[in-house]
Amino acid sequence: MSFEAKRCGVQFSPPSVVLIYEHKETKAVRKRVIPVRNFFKYSDYSTAAERLKNNPRHRDYLEGVSQSQLEKLHIILRDHMQGFSLEHSLASFRLDPDEDLNKLDDEELARKKGQMDEVFEKNRKRKDDPDFVYDLEMDFNKSTQEKCSWDDESDDGF
Repeated sequence: MSFEAKRCGVQFSPPSVVLIYEHKETKAVRKRVIPVRNFFKYSDYSTAAERLKNNPRHRDYLEGVSQSQLEKLHIILRDHMQGFSLEHSLASFRLDPDEDLNKLDDEELARKKGQMDEVFEKNRKRKDDPDFVYDLEMDFNKSTQEKCSWDDESDDGF
């Protein structure tokens, strides 16, 4: 049987992944609630997502759902189990250009870098793209920079 995933979400009580899918042959849209078992507030979200995706009962339904999407859903479930709000969990997925990445732990840093890689790949221009330009030159506006006192003092011809 072939299924096409339409939407994916979480249910907090009991902890479950909710999948809205369409059966390709009958065109029927259905909802499947997949319980998340043996997942606690300190569990590893990536192994739990991988275990769920490879489960023989749910493999056909979750084929169209990416591993990163399942990991995000498990992060939301884990954050809820730790007492964080949904808004806090969703804010952790947003990329803030002013955020200091040096202050993050290894797990969050890897997640942020993965998000940056996804954005890069989405915006990347390839040779086969119709609007690809080989040697693109751009002029950027030079902003007026304040001069520091040490700039004026050490002008020895270097």
